[in-house]
Amino acid sequence: MLPFLLLASRAEDAAADDEYDAYLRYGGLEERELRRVRLEAAPLPDLDLADYSGVIVGGSPFTSSDPPEGKSAVQHRVERELSGLLDRLVARDFPFLGACYGVGTLGTHQGAVIDRTYGEPLGGVEIELTDAGLEDPVLKGMPRSFTAFTGHKEACTALPAHAVLLARSAACPVHMFRIRTNLYATQFHPELDVDGLITRIDIYRNAGYFPPESAEDLMENARQFTVTEPMKVLRNFVDRYAR
Repeated sequence: MLPFLLLASRAEDAAADDEYDAYLRYGGLEERELRRVRLEAAPLPDLDLADYSGVIVGGSPFTSSDPPEGKSAVQHRVERELSGLLDRLVARDFPFLGACYGVGTLGTHQGAVIDRTYGEPLGGVEIELTDAGLEDPVLKGMPRSFTAFTGHKEACTALPAHAVLLARSAACPVHMFRIRTNLYATQFHPELDVDGLITRIDIYRNAGYFPPESAEDLMENARQFTVTEPMKVLRNFVDRYAR
């Protein structure tokens, strides 16, 4: 099997490694089947798409809708590299799955409105599939409504006409969409279970995402949820596109 490519941009090793392990576990992949490139550490190398089954973009501390002057040099580089890669992926309708940061990257590339109108706090949310979502093969076997973990400052306010809306929540109108046949983006985290969220809360408690003193409450809140369905997105994506 050709490997999948995971493009990561979390600077903290513990968070990056936990994310990678989650994609392995829920994608049903061995390490040789998921190559990781950490974009925050070095420029994106030259890629021959013929070497890969598909491309996955993980979560990120970067926010696409930040003003240019508020972005670091690393963020500007990562955005340029992802935009150039998406030029190639969209032209070929090459399998792509962007999780959380995928909405900002693929959405911006395709002309969606990405802003801070529909942010959601860290925790569990109820996701509802659209009729198109229920019919999509990457959402195969999933109920119309399920719980997923999310937490984001920005979101998609409006999709371009050629995009297909697949999922939403009460507070966020776009939680998953598709471009062409094979390119997907989710706002919720398909790799994140209860233990994973608790790990991230602990790692990021002093990173400015939330008041440090609220970390224990956020962890306790996470334990109130049962999150099992979103991971099917990863396994369905792998099963559909592995070659």
